[in-house]
Amino acid sequence: MASIELKDFYHTYDARMGKGETSSFCIENLNIKWGDGKAIALLGPSGCGKTTLLNAISGLIHPKGGSILFNGQDVTALSTKERHVAQVFQFPVVYDSMDVYGNLAFPLKNDRVPRNEIDRRVKEIAGILEIEDLLELPAGNLIPADKQKVSLGRGIIRPDTAAVLLDEPLTVIDPKLQWTLRRKLKQVQRQLGITMVYVTHDQHEALTFADIVTIMSNDGKIAQTGTPEEIHNDPYTPFVGYFIGSPGMNIMECSITSTGFDFDDFAIPIPVGLNEQTLSAGDNYQFGIRPEFVQASMESRDGWLPFTIEIVEDTGAYKITTLKAGKHKIKARIPEEMPVVENNPLWVHFPDKHIKLFQGNKRVF
Repeated sequence: MASIELKDFYHTYDARMGKGETSSFCIENLNIKWGDGKAIALLGPSGCGKTTLLNAISGLIHPKGGSILFNGQDVTALSTKERHVAQVFQFPVVYDSMDVYGNLAFPLKNDRVPRNEIDRRVKEIAGILEIEDLLELPAGNLIPADKQKVSLGRGIIRPDTAAVLLDEPLTVIDPKLQWTLRRKLKQVQRQLGITMVYVTHDQHEALTFADIVTIMSNDGKIAQTGTPEEIHNDPYTPFVGYFIGSPGMNIMECSITSTGFDFDDFAIPIPVGLNEQTLSAGDNYQFGIRPEFVQASMESRDGWLPFTIEIVEDTGAYKITTLKAGKHKIKARIPEEMPVVENNPLWVHFPDKHIKLFQGNKRVF
């Protein structure tokens, strides 16, 4: 197993646009370290560079600059084989002409491992993946979820595997089986203590799989790394706040005056904790609060803000309301039993302890 570290890493693609112009798409100056034996999720919107980063870690592409280290050793110039990594792609890769046993045994046969050790290891990995009853079946006849288990098994069967890299491995899996396979991936990771890096654009997949989540933004940079709880509760940037959560964090532009937050259409007092911070009065602040922390009342309350209900989305367990006050729109998650009606007023309150404040795309409170 291995810790994975990137130092001053960057990569660019040059693409020909119309009339011969050249445009560069890049991952910029990444510095990050993931611990040995961790379940890591690399999360971000489509096109932000997640797969490029994964392919560089595996050795499928060579970065334009910077270093990649496994357990402190620079592997930037090493081949994929020399790095001892396994990669599981979006579409399951199996050898259709072999049965499942042959697929799992193939890497060990190439390494000239003794037959009895191959048999022991194949049965051990098949047991971990719960595919013992499939060993004699042609791999090409399996459903995608079982093919993906075989792909994973072929990657972890070597005892010297340093890391397993998974590139959106549930893309072609039936939604009913995705939860089962994700649970199995997590179980295997914990049981073997193997370093796994799971690339996805789906926050639910990332947060339920990973010990550590790294979020990439559209500009190819690392926005934040932390535990799922840290990412949700303490976003470093408005992007992370909005990207994580369902719905994402409410973000509103505001200015700070001597009396409070000024949103033009309404104002609220500055939280007590923020009064102790050194913040300059002025514009260019972003106020954030998650929909689940917005308090709502159907009756007017002292100090609460009047909004108009635009949309009510009933999930069955709770309701998501879209509220409007002047130019500002926010979402609030409210109890299922609250009889809210579109176009009616709703009074809201933002509890101090759940307020986040950003400036220059960085959290200041």
